[in-house]
Amino acid sequence: MDLYLQQQALDTTTPAGRMLFQMLGVFAEFERSLIQARINAGLARARAKGIRLGRPRTPPKVEQRIRELAARGVGKQKTARTLGVGVSVVQRVLAAA
Repeated sequence: MDLYLQQQALDTTTPAGRMLFQMLGVFAEFERSLIQARINAGLARARAKGIRLGRPRTPPKVEQRIRELAARGVGKQKTARTLGVGVSVVQRVLAAA
């Protein structure tokens, strides 16, 4: 299958076009590798400084309240709305219980 882009003057039916297309792929792969390296370096630097990564933990009091409301038969959405947390938090707490 061939590609022809008139405005970019790229035609993969020609040897020069195939070469240019492959070079673009190489540069894209190289740029992606640089981005990954920068991200990993930043994460390592944050860990070295003792910064906690990820979402904040749900307080134990909220988790307990979720279990209490579930035991009373209150639905997951209503529980989430009542406590001001996401439905996924309620699901996670109930699945762990």
